[in-house]
Amino acid sequence: MARKNNRNSYNYRNIKQDVRDIQRAGKRFKKSWINADGPLERILILLVVVAVIGVTIGMLLPKVNPTVGEITGEYTATGTAAETLEKLTVDDNPSKAGYDRDAFGFRETDDDGNGCDVREDVLVRDLTDVQYKNSRSCQVASGTLDDPYTGQTIQFVRGVKTSSAVQIDHVVALENAWQSGANTWDHTKLYQFGNDMYNLLAVDGPANQQKGSASAAYWLPTNSEYRCDYVARQIGVKDKYGLTVTTQEKRAMLSVLHGCPAQALPAN
Repeated sequence: MARKNNRNSYNYRNIKQDVRDIQRAGKRFKKSWINADGPLERILILLVVVAVIGVTIGMLLPKVNPTVGEITGEYTATGTAAETLEKLTVDDNPSKAGYDRDAFGFRETDDDGNGCDVREDVLVRDLTDVQYKNSRSCQVASGTLDDPYTGQTIQFVRGVKTSSAVQIDHVVALENAWQSGANTWDHTKLYQFGNDMYNLLAVDGPANQQKGSASAAYWLPTNSEYRCDYVARQIGVKDKYGLTVTTQEKRAMLSVLHGCPAQALPAN
């Protein structure tokens, strides 16, 4: 997976979009103000614009300023996912020194002994209408993915130019895991993590590339309906392997969980 540069924990594309919305509202206000028939209509238009700006600022401040977020309850959440998150160790000095993706042995094991690596096993689990290369093969030739990251439906067809449309994502990225404690593991545990289906999802290829090695502080699925489950799974994985979180990562997770009360950890 491609690496992704750090950004502020709140998605700045959303902030820019909100600013553009405000600017457009201002232009509409100016036009309406000029065309208003009288002072009463102008006052009403002004009140509406002020209200819109106030609501927008109220939504942005908690995300841009962590202190405001804490005061307004932006980082409060309930459920076993939130409870487990509170138990994770916070480490704000992670290091990627010595990271080597190959050390995790992704696709180099066959734990179920079916003759195929974990990519095939995940495709079989996550796709529907699965067709195999032949009656004796466990390799997936085609299938349909309801992509959790984008909400789109993707038709998977195995081929040199088509297979990458569906990729297998480590929900907690390998580099993120390395910085969060995996740098102390032995060969066996690294391979276990790299091929653990609890931490693997079949997803849209471009979305997976966009995510790279980012934590929840810097990337979330564009499909907002899946964000609660996504964050909960990351917490479950980090809890299972004793990995740490950063302060920004924890705040981002709590901000998501705030919108889904009683969110549970996914079954392992």
